[in-house]
Amino acid sequence: MMTQIETTVHYNNGFGDEEDYMIQEDEWDRDMLLDPAWEKQQRKTFTAWCNSHLRKAGTQIENIEDDFRNGLKLMLLLEVISGERLPKPDRGKMRFHKIANVNKALDFITSKGVKLVSIGAEEIVDGNIKMTLGMIWTIILRFAIQDISVEGKIQQLKQNRILKNMPLLPFWKDGLAFCALIHKHRPDLIDYAKLNKDDPMGNLNLAFEIAEKHLDIPKMLDAEDIINTPKPDERAIMTYVSCFYHAFAGAEQAETAANRICKVLGVNQENEKLMEEYERLASELLEWIRRTTPWLENRTAEKTMVEMQRKLEDFRDYRCMHKPPKVQEKCQLEISFNTLQTKLRISNRPAFMPSEGKMVSDIASAWQGLEGAEKGYEEWLLTEIRRLERLDHLAEKFRQKASTHETWANGKELILSQKDYETATLTEVRALLRKHESFESDLAAHQDRVEQIAAIAQELNELDYYDVAAVNQRCQRICDLWDQLGTLTQKRREALERTEKLLETIDQLFLEFAKRSAPFNNWMEGAMEDLQDMFIVHTIDEVQSLISSHEQFKATLPEADGERQAILGIHMEVQKISQSYGIKANLINPYSTITTEELLAKWDRVKKLVPQREGSLQEELARQHASERLRRQFAVQANLIGPWIQTRMEEIGHCSLEVGGTLEDQMTQLKQFEHVIVTYKPNIDKLEGDHQLIQESLVFDNKHTNYTMEHIRVGWELLLTTIARTINEIETQILTRDAKGISQEQMHEFRSSFNHFDRVQSLAFSPSRSPLLCHPPSLGLPSPPCPIPSHPCGEVEFARIMMLVDPSATGMVSFQSFIDFMTRETTDTDTADQVVASFRILAANKPYILVEELRRELPPDQAEYCILRMAPYSGPGGPAEALDYTAFSTALYGESDL
Repeated sequence: MMTQIETTVHYNNGFGDEEDYMIQEDEWDRDMLLDPAWEKQQRKTFTAWCNSHLRKAGTQIENIEDDFRNGLKLMLLLEVISGERLPKPDRGKMRFHKIANVNKALDFITSKGVKLVSIGAEEIVDGNIKMTLGMIWTIILRFAIQDISVEGKIQQLKQNRILKNMPLLPFWKDGLAFCALIHKHRPDLIDYAKLNKDDPMGNLNLAFEIAEKHLDIPKMLDAEDIINTPKPDERAIMTYVSCFYHAFAGAEQAETAANRICKVLGVNQENEKLMEEYERLASELLEWIRRTTPWLENRTAEKTMVEMQRKLEDFRDYRCMHKPPKVQEKCQLEISFNTLQTKLRISNRPAFMPSEGKMVSDIASAWQGLEGAEKGYEEWLLTEIRRLERLDHLAEKFRQKASTHETWANGKELILSQKDYETATLTEVRALLRKHESFESDLAAHQDRVEQIAAIAQELNELDYYDVAAVNQRCQRICDLWDQLGTLTQKRREALERTEKLLETIDQLFLEFAKRSAPFNNWMEGAMEDLQDMFIVHTIDEVQSLISSHEQFKATLPEADGERQAILGIHMEVQKISQSYGIKANLINPYSTITTEELLAKWDRVKKLVPQREGSLQEELARQHASERLRRQFAVQANLIGPWIQTRMEEIGHCSLEVGGTLEDQMTQLKQFEHVIVTYKPNIDKLEGDHQLIQESLVFDNKHTNYTMEHIRVGWELLLTTIARTINEIETQILTRDAKGISQEQMHEFRSSFNHFDRVQSLAFSPSRSPLLCHPPSLGLPSPPCPIPSHPCGEVEFARIMMLVDPSATGMVSFQSFIDFMTRETTDTDTADQVVASFRILAANKPYILVEELRRELPPDQAEYCILRMAPYSGPGGPAEALDYTAFSTALYGESDL
């Protein structure tokens, strides 16, 4: 009895039409009777097709009508090709168990929209080859051919009447169609131009062998089956061809997935290079700061002026040569960090977290510590140089006074210890007494010098003079000798006074000479000492004061000369009396050791020292005038450069707030500003040179300007940093605009809104005023419901947005944060799920991927990048070399290792 089998398969033909494919049993039987070879072709083709799927589950079939009879492998086949789980099969070996399993499989096919007529589980269990082949063909139609829609393949088959059950044209018999299909998608495998249509056997075998070797398509037909059969089985041919289409469709899908992965990995590799470069530069800068800071903090003073001036020279070299490049490095490091963070945000990557101690804030803190150490170092150096200058002056003054006093005191102890009065006459005793009185007068006159010597020594001690030990030792010797002279003087006076009662005669003239010559001699010594006294001044007024004092001294010279003449007159009177009265006695003055020759020599010395002193003062006056010129020269330049720097700062600030032009226009203007600033550098260098001359001249103040060199340096460095940062901000905005596809009009609206609130509140946003909540209408962003009267934005929404743009809760929002927020609201980026989906395609839907698959699908460098970073797959069913692409993809958008 003839039973009818009607199989209806619904599919999409690629053009939006739904068609039905009908198989009638009488047509099937007719084909079998006309050419029994069709059964052989279908059996071989369908068996190979089933095994191409069953091998994924680790099994296969040998005999298509026998191996599906218990329904187990049939259910397994449907699970593999559909990716769905079927009901749990019955494991019993009874017939009703087998029928139940086959029915579960047929029910599953029916649930996919396939209408099965007259195909029952009993025929499959009984091994009915015709019913079994018909069922497999139905499965092939539904799960292999129905999905073919790419490039109009269904339409192509339809045009060749494969789907209309009409006689198959010799479309595939000569093998050229198979070869052409391979060549179209893989021209590297077949040189189609060299094929010969008169060699169908060679063409078919070539196509089948290449498909099996390179496309993983098992050989489903023999070339002889196609060539030696007048009408090859169209179902077998169609099944075979569908495998080609699926293979190529999978390859195209894999290529798309591989391209997406390569793009994502390329971004990650570039970002990691930038992170490594940042780490290296940050380490170098921090190391320089670590080495430099202790040097600036060292306040150990040197002992001599030369050594301290060498320290000052080293500091000038540091300030003018070593620090400026580091200022640029610090600025460039901040710019690189901001650019990297922008790229990470654009590529939907997590923010870059430098290793511990290398954050931009850490570098800023270390830099602040450096400048804190630097602050005051130069002032300390100059103060110390002044102190050493003062010490050198005091030390020289001490040596001069000590030498003068030691010269005077030399031998005095021996003289005071003599007992010549014991054998002297009355006249001689009186002479000795008067001489002693003269000495006491001289001793009293030297009291002031000894006190000055002690005071200078005390000041050298207080100022921590490096050779203070020698000073103290010398001062102690002078004081000890002075005390001894006082004691001896007192004892001698007492002895002479005891003797004076016995002696009556005294030479008044010698006594008078002695009394007047001693003070005058002391005055001349003091005058010579003052005329040779060292002086140190820092202003013209101080020099003028010294010159005035010198003029006053010169005015006293006539009076002093009168005293000199009077003293010489006493001596001449002695000589006159001696000559007049014929005195033959020794005319050596017994009351004084001072001679007229000594007085004349000292007077001549005083007269020579006066013009020398005047010349020294005039030289110092000229030097002070030169220093004043240096002050004025520096002040003129500083008073120009200071306002110039301030004006450039204002221009840069105004440019950064402009809205009218494009970002490129702003960049052009900023580059022009940068060029003007760079070309202005020689003015700064010239001012540094003037400042160095001032310091070398030991000029420490300047009343002609409020600008110091440090003010100019700080302003110049701030100007360089500001122009560099502003240019970087515009570059970052261009990068963000181009990456996010923001129009110029939107950028203008962003800037206008931001500038408005910056002007109103200096970026301290609140729920009542916030450009992040009050969107420009052209952005198309929905406004949140507003619980506050007369305001469109609520507290909750405001808090959410501020957490995004101001995570540190500083209350300040930068324009870049504002741009990032607005672009995140309106643009999409790659996600971890997209990357996972791409890897799943390359892995043929496996939850893991193999090393050879990565090397086959990706470029070599990116394949090795993945292999080195992917963790081993720990899920069930994976081989030993399996890698976990899901965790890897998630990590790409998670925390960075760097």
